[in-house]
Amino acid sequence: TLRPTYDPNWSANPVLLSHFSKFFFLPTLILGLLGGCRHPESAPEVVVYTALDREFSAPIFEEFTERTGIRVRPKYDSEASKTVGLVNLIMNERERPRCDVFWNNEIINTYRLEDEGLLQAYRSPVGEEYPAEYRSPEGTWYGFAARARILLVNRDLVSEADRPTSIRDLADPKWSERVGIAKPLFGTTASHAACLFATLGSESAEEFFHKVAENARIYPGNRQVAQAVATGQIAFGLTDTDDAMVEIEAGMPVEIIYPDQEPEGLGTLFIPNTLTMIEGCRHPEAARQLIDFLLSPEIEARLAEGPSAQIPLHPGSQAAVRVATPQQKKAMSPAFAEAADVWERSAQYLRTLMGGS
Repeated sequence: TLRPTYDPNWSANPVLLSHFSKFFFLPTLILGLLGGCRHPESAPEVVVYTALDREFSAPIFEEFTERTGIRVRPKYDSEASKTVGLVNLIMNERERPRCDVFWNNEIINTYRLEDEGLLQAYRSPVGEEYPAEYRSPEGTWYGFAARARILLVNRDLVSEADRPTSIRDLADPKWSERVGIAKPLFGTTASHAACLFATLGSESAEEFFHKVAENARIYPGNRQVAQAVATGQIAFGLTDTDDAMVEIEAGMPVEIIYPDQEPEGLGTLFIPNTLTMIEGCRHPEAARQLIDFLLSPEIEARLAEGPSAQIPLHPGSQAAVRVATPQQKKAMSPAFAEAADVWERSAQYLRTLMGGS
């Protein structure tokens, strides 16, 4: 006779109890073990996409974790595609954001993310202390720790009387194959290009970059430009102050020239890092704490006094600055918002001119 499916006396039946235990106890044990494995991950964390070099940002993240107990999970990008690669990733993840905080090493792509509605407003108490030109009126981003776009010159190859004074010297045929720039599709070089398109107009900017493409060596990134100048592969190149300072403090025969300082000149472009919280992020409270920490005068001072030699923008900063500031040099009117508007036009022209995606 077949037993019914349900037996009210199953618990008293040792055979049934033995079979049941195999199917019930083992999965329960496994789930319990897995739960134990998950326990450390239940600690608070924050996911940061950062375009600032790992060697500069990683120690700061470690200190934040020590102070707050919040684990930082950083995602870096390569030197060749930094910023643009991370921005594209944030755009692609808009339906299910993985990034909580975006630490951009420039500003124009931050404007682009804002235009896409991908930034979440946060009125950071310390962020509100920064000058108005370095923060969003809506609280969606804050600028800090700037760098300057400069010419790095090899003193052994270029006499003092023959030193370049303008970015236009990159297009001078007398320096053919002896000057260099980073491929202007990524990072601060792409931002600089967009600013030139916004400031000079598309026609003049296209003419300038066409001449540069014919005249200069093109490198994957600003660091490679600085290294090429330092090792004598080229006479001078366009790069950032942080990459230039690495070579200067290594004792290489190079020096910084702040371009276009004449009364009628464009001025030197200063580009801040920017911080923002991503709309719909998974760890908003931890993100706010990290933003406040990174914007503190203490961290700006570390970035200024450390190897990257960043330029502090917080009015209360007491940092020892090793490079010129916008108060000491004629600064290019950045027109960052306008540069964001012409970004696609600039990028499309430069991709066609120099290749790449």
